[in-house]
Amino acid sequence: MTAKTFKNSKELYKKALNSISGGVNSPVRSFNNVGGTPIFFESAKGAYLYDVDNNQFIDYVASWGPMILGHSAEITQRTINEQVEKALSFGAPTNVEIELAEKIIDMVPSVEKIRMMNSGTEATMTAIRLCRGYTGKNLIIKFAGCYHGHSDALLAKAGSGVLTLGIPDSPGIPETVSCDTIVLPFNDPQAIKDTFEKYANQIACVIVEPVAGNMGCIPPISGYLELLREITLNHNSLLIFDEVMTGFRLAAGGAQEIYGVQPDLTTMGKIIGGGLPVGALGGNKEIMEYLAPLGPVYQAGTLSGNPLAMSAGLSVLSELDSEKYLYLKTQTDLLSDGLTELFTKYSIQASINKVCGMLSIFFETGEVTNYQQASQSNTELYKKFFYGMLEKGVYLAPSPYEVTFLSLCHSKEIIETTLLAAEDTLMQWSK
Repeated sequence: MTAKTFKNSKELYKKALNSISGGVNSPVRSFNNVGGTPIFFESAKGAYLYDVDNNQFIDYVASWGPMILGHSAEITQRTINEQVEKALSFGAPTNVEIELAEKIIDMVPSVEKIRMMNSGTEATMTAIRLCRGYTGKNLIIKFAGCYHGHSDALLAKAGSGVLTLGIPDSPGIPETVSCDTIVLPFNDPQAIKDTFEKYANQIACVIVEPVAGNMGCIPPISGYLELLREITLNHNSLLIFDEVMTGFRLAAGGAQEIYGVQPDLTTMGKIIGGGLPVGALGGNKEIMEYLAPLGPVYQAGTLSGNPLAMSAGLSVLSELDSEKYLYLKTQTDLLSDGLTELFTKYSIQASINKVCGMLSIFFETGEVTNYQQASQSNTELYKKFFYGMLEKGVYLAPSPYEVTFLSLCHSKEIIETTLLAAEDTLMQWSK
């Protein structure tokens, strides 16, 4: 196999550093978590990426989740092109907004009304504001390792205690902003019980990724989401599921369909934009009508519901059905099982977490159910695996704490090629 070169990517990165802060427009693209310089891509089709040095890769990033149909899906490309011929944006209502809203409501039983936005961060930020306005309470609960965008109130990290009032996780955020954020360990039932016992009358909402995806893929333990639902109902607090990542990826109704728990509010993004910038907040009709112009909680956006993103998203959702999700689950299992066999064969201690279309590898650790356990995995070994796979034409997430995403274009043959690359990588470790 000819060694891959990344000369053009390196030159572009050097050039980008002169005009773009950090050389990238989102930190995870910087390769800081794996070392080296980022790869600059030029085109993509199906399960494959092509970079500026004419290298081909099997892609397991999928633009961080949205490309469930694969890259450059014909139906989405055609739909976008048709809309471009009409108009790019109006700043006024369009019929396609209604069509996408109705499609989402049909697919997600807990959503009775929806508000389109431009990013997942905007959706979660609005969800928190809406919960505080609707309940008249100020405290919010989030979980260590769950990422809900970069709004001030949600960039808080856990301290050493179980019940820890939030400390800003970024300079520029006053403690007065995050002091009403309580950060708890994920998948810890006692922590949530103790917190409600102490602060019950002050808690506006609990926000959670029903399947965590920003500390690696970490599903909820049995009964955990049910507990969150029960305890929020009992104390007149609201439950927000952040399904920006999991929505329409795990099932037509998202994680809430798989686990049978309905939240009050759901934040969405990624897949509902078909690869274009998008976000949305949906939920109970009474709560959603507390948003302006019907209610007092203000939210607005110049490009919200823009026809390009709405058309693209509708084209994707219209293609998804139970057979497609069964196929995606089968392919996820095929990749996960194959990697597990290889790690066993080459005496590599690794744990793999998975849910339909998502999986993560944690090296040199046992079962991973929370951020603390994830952070104890061997990140150096992940870096080694990442570059081994990259050299063999497989593009994994350039971070040990991001998720491996599959698309409907990841055929059995593509997964077998991926597993051959993994075996070649592991064989070299044993030499």
